[in-house]
Amino acid sequence: MKGFFLNLCMKQTVTFGEVLMRLSPQGNKTFMQSNHLEFYFGGTEVNVAISIANFGGKVKHVSSISDDFVGDTAISYLRKFGVSTSEIVRSKRPLGIYFLQVGAVMRPSSISYNRSHSAFSEIQPSMVDWEKSLKRCHWFHWTGITPALCEGGYKTLKEGLQLAKEKGIEVSADPTYRSGLWKYGADPKDTLSDLMQYSTIFIGGINEMNELLGTSYSYSNEDFIEASKTLIETFPSIKKTFDKIRTPINASWHKIRSRMWNGQEFRETEDLDITHIVDRIGTGDAFAAGLIYGLQNFDDSKAMQFAAAASALKHTYEGDVNFSSVGEVMNILEGNTSGRFNR
Repeated sequence: MKGFFLNLCMKQTVTFGEVLMRLSPQGNKTFMQSNHLEFYFGGTEVNVAISIANFGGKVKHVSSISDDFVGDTAISYLRKFGVSTSEIVRSKRPLGIYFLQVGAVMRPSSISYNRSHSAFSEIQPSMVDWEKSLKRCHWFHWTGITPALCEGGYKTLKEGLQLAKEKGIEVSADPTYRSGLWKYGADPKDTLSDLMQYSTIFIGGINEMNELLGTSYSYSNEDFIEASKTLIETFPSIKKTFDKIRTPINASWHKIRSRMWNGQEFRETEDLDITHIVDRIGTGDAFAAGLIYGLQNFDDSKAMQFAAAASALKHTYEGDVNFSSVGEVMNILEGNTSGRFNR
């Protein structure tokens, strides 16, 4: 009973966004080479939710999912990792799908989406009870994918963010900008700027800052600091900025590091060398999840290091989700990157 009441009292993270099914040929094959496909469930915010749950956090995901056996399977997948699905609504529309061909060496990966008429595309504010969804919520995470998909996604998210601000909930924003998703007529800069005013933690790089600010800062550390200061001046609710930096050698070999500005100091991690990428989908989500967990348990600098290590580890797992535990991430932070057997 003690564990039951402790679980009830735990503060939780809430994520909101589309659940997708991913279809991929095995290995590095193209679709033309293969007659067999593997499927995974994911979606930007879902990936964050599952990763935080794998770290031992309490997480709830809010979404709209197809009311069929595919949707049933997706919900079972989330529940398997301990993510609460109590605020997911069901739809007669199908689950969104995306197709992935995994590249290798100098051949890049390719993605094609089929989500225009998905279950999530019909989401409306009236479908989500935010008062109930944000009960006992400590942290709310959103990304730029959701307001890009449909007007209902934007309006529903805004209502949730407004309530989160009223309740004093920490809000992390990853305003990822993907031009190909904005098809319903909204202005991306205006829409994302509108949502930023309810956020407290910024997760993004120079590209996202320039998009929001209408600026042209470079990728240097000096410009990152100046861009961060300008962002905080423009959106006073933002307290800290965190950036994951990817240096690609080729499609199979990348380097990952991170940097931050918390209003007082700049910090940067060392590069983590990923010499053989198994799967790079969801690595930014792994960074966000690692950062959210880290900021709730460590100081800013260690939280950033934890996030970078979590992102690096995600490159070693097939599928969209980072399956790493806290212990495995901490092992990387301690310099154990040789991949030797644990006996």
